[in-house]
Amino acid sequence: MPSTFFGLTIAGSGLSSFQAAINTTANNISNVQTDGYTKQVANRVASEALRVHQKYGTTGSGVTTTSITQVRDFYYDVKYWENNANVGYYDKRLYYMKQIETYYIDDEKTYQKGFSTILDTMFKDLDSLKRNAGDVNKRNEFIGASSNLTSYFTGISEELQSLQSSCNDEIKTIVAKVNATASKIATLNKQINQLELNGGYANELRDQRALLIDDLAQIVPVTVNEVPIKDSKYPDRVTGANWYTVSINGQDIVDGYDYRTIECRARDYYEKVNQTDIDGLYDLYWSDTGNSFNTTNASMNGQLRALFEMRDGNNEENFSGVLTKVDGNKVTFDQKLSITDMAGMNMDTEGIITIGNKNFHYNGFSYKTTVDAEGNETITSFTFNLEDVDATVNLDDYVGKKAEIGTSIDSLGIPYYMNQMTAFVRSFASKFNRLEQTGVDLNGNDMRTFFVANITKEERAFADDNFEMKAGNYTYTSESDTYYWLTAANFGVAKECVKDPTRFSTITKDKYNELKGKDPTGDITQGEDAYDLAEELLKLQSDVKMYRNCGASDFLKCLYNDVSVDKQEASTFNENFANISESITSQRLSISGVDEDEEALDLVKFQNAYNLSSQMVQVMTEMYDQLILQTGV
Repeated sequence: MPSTFFGLTIAGSGLSSFQAAINTTANNISNVQTDGYTKQVANRVASEALRVHQKYGTTGSGVTTTSITQVRDFYYDVKYWENNANVGYYDKRLYYMKQIETYYIDDEKTYQKGFSTILDTMFKDLDSLKRNAGDVNKRNEFIGASSNLTSYFTGISEELQSLQSSCNDEIKTIVAKVNATASKIATLNKQINQLELNGGYANELRDQRALLIDDLAQIVPVTVNEVPIKDSKYPDRVTGANWYTVSINGQDIVDGYDYRTIECRARDYYEKVNQTDIDGLYDLYWSDTGNSFNTTNASMNGQLRALFEMRDGNNEENFSGVLTKVDGNKVTFDQKLSITDMAGMNMDTEGIITIGNKNFHYNGFSYKTTVDAEGNETITSFTFNLEDVDATVNLDDYVGKKAEIGTSIDSLGIPYYMNQMTAFVRSFASKFNRLEQTGVDLNGNDMRTFFVANITKEERAFADDNFEMKAGNYTYTSESDTYYWLTAANFGVAKECVKDPTRFSTITKDKYNELKGKDPTGDITQGEDAYDLAEELLKLQSDVKMYRNCGASDFLKCLYNDVSVDKQEASTFNENFANISESITSQRLSISGVDEDEEALDLVKFQNAYNLSSQMVQVMTEMYDQLILQTGV
């Protein structure tokens, strides 16, 4: 049976409960501008009724505040995290594409003169030279313009390699951030459980954890799972604690109180994927298992994927083929070759080749070609020299297996643009040089090559019928001239022509001998017929196909189109996903965010309820005063 003063107990429970509600509302209002704060509510239930010996059987005992919890919808969290990975991916990709685009701007009215302007100047100077073949000044002007062309390619190559280095550094920074975030989440998991095991609700700590997941989701795709921890002896008993896991790319990085880390390992000197890659590019591995962290699979997304695609993206234009012949440690591929044009060779001189899912170290390669009637070379086979092959490995077992160097990445990244420039440079230089090698200089001497590869401190002139070059302990050979050693990064003009402009040829040997036969003592270099070779060279500007079935003058148009399309795609998707993010954020905030008007209404509502409870106390006090004073109870 309730006591005489039970009414005060009931009124007191109201005071206590609505005081808690007012405090919670005050906390919400105070954090209306706090990033990541989730609206909290005070949950109330009717207190357990008391059984009395009356007809009605029970009587209410007031109200009890059971908990103060967050108002949060996990559905919108998941949607936000999924979309955040897309936002991070396209935002990072757009950032780097904007930088690449600036490298290819061509505005002759400004200081930034690009390819088209420089190439046009070079051929204008050549056209001027053909009418004054013996004028040394005209020759210097042409050679200077040619040097500007080579400097254009080497300059952009330096910019792209610097950008690749920035990508690589950012990968290391962002991996460190992922590891730090995983550590913080694991620590918060423990702190949250310690509080909630004792019956509390760690709302502020949960907000901190959710913010970390928000940030992490922009870097990598995340999957979050939280399940209640059950009492092993009493499965139906709720402990109050939860087991919280975070997965990246399908693998757990946080498992309750434990977390894993990812480490960056710089590639060894022989692990370069592309010929023009900088040294020390990072690959990612799980620290605990040593297994590779896959950054290119279909489920990968976020900033990390964008960085790897920009750093390593080759548009699937890497070497692949089928092994057909084994001769000791030499393996030959002549089927399903992905590279059949010398201009497209992008693998490094030494590296890793994967044959039938097994990695082998190669230390040199050679290739064979066929030449058609127009002088176009087609690669028919590659032979790689494998090093340190395990004695237990029978290479014959790999005949018929597919081989690949590097990873096929369907993305236009820095290696792709480097390779495209190199492909053009090789094609242009080979056609220019082969014409030049049909001529003689002002002194009647045979011309060698005009465009060369500046390899370290040496110069590759491409004047041999067959090519053989020793590098360290290895020898690289080809059955024809090879421009493999020429890249956009080492493109140059022969030093002998720079030092002595008379070495440049404007007349063919046949024409020179013809004119010399007519006038053995005459100075034929000044005659109107002494520029037949120059006229053939002039055709290289537009009339000769050398890059994507286009002439040299269309090179920039083709490449800039790739850059523009890729940048525009990144910009469009970035804007779309940013808009989606805003929409999801609004939906998310409509549930978990603090609404000032709603809180103001709650404040008035709870204040009134509190005042009524206070009034109840006052009424009950007056009743008890009268009861005590008049009856002496």
